[in-house]
Amino acid sequence: MMTLFSAAALAISQLTAPGPSGPLEGTLINAGKGTPVVIIISGSGPTDRDGNNPMGVTAQPYKLLAEALASSGVSSVRIDKRGMFGSKAAIPDPNAVTIAAYAADAHAWAKSARAATGAPCVWLVGHSEGGLVALKAGQDRSDLCGIVTVSAMGRRFGAVLREQLKSNPANAPILDPALSALDALEVGREVDPATLPVPLLALFNKPVQPYLIDLMSQDSAALAGTLELPLLVVQGDRDFQVQVADAEALARAQPRAKLVVAAGVNHVLKTVASDDRAANAATYGDPSLPVAPTVVDAIAGFVKATR
Repeated sequence: MMTLFSAAALAISQLTAPGPSGPLEGTLINAGKGTPVVIIISGSGPTDRDGNNPMGVTAQPYKLLAEALASSGVSSVRIDKRGMFGSKAAIPDPNAVTIAAYAADAHAWAKSARAATGAPCVWLVGHSEGGLVALKAGQDRSDLCGIVTVSAMGRRFGAVLREQLKSNPANAPILDPALSALDALEVGREVDPATLPVPLLALFNKPVQPYLIDLMSQDSAALAGTLELPLLVVQGDRDFQVQVADAEALARAQPRAKLVVAAGVNHVLKTVASDDRAANAATYGDPSLPVAPTVVDAIAGFVKATR
């Protein structure tokens, strides 16, 4: 169902899709009849439909991306994950999820978006961990036009997380126990939080460990390789969380894929002027900075041309 709350030129409305125990909620921006429709799938952790999370990200990358896409003639639905924010009623425990469950939700959103817009199919645009979800959902072609990954892993999550932990010198005092915990989770063995340093408790807290085990079992490149839908891979070259090599791995796995490396773009899709890590990180809290036009143009151009 939809409830209109804006009388602006672009029709902005609340949209719901069925969840396991209650509705999933999101925001539809309808750019007009006949426009392609994308579902924006969030990255890891408690990230909301706008791309913000309580761990310091207030840059609103998904909201800004959706608005910019609308200006380019692309409709969008940005969504709250099951069990979180507006989708809180969808499941009692937001940690009791799997990548396959998120992929099923993506298909529920596809059906809802098609019903609301009349589109024959929709695109999944997965950011960061959401790229893995999109690739997983794309194994079932029903309701889908194609897949776009943005700042998505091209390797298993354990390898990416090791790289992230090692790249930050501040992690030196906790690096060994962090890597040991990753070793255990990768083989399906949970870790006793009492054995971990306090700074690692948020990353490896007990309720989320089953999800991490499932996440680490997934292979993004293998999923890209079996994808039969059109695939666009977008990656910023100043992203210090996910590397250009990840995007290249996805593109190698799927020879029909289109790869776009966005110059000067970081993980929250903002343009940064240098490789200074502090300046890069500062953009994570700045909603006044627009999403990089190269990202918008790549997505809009691909979904409008590939129909």
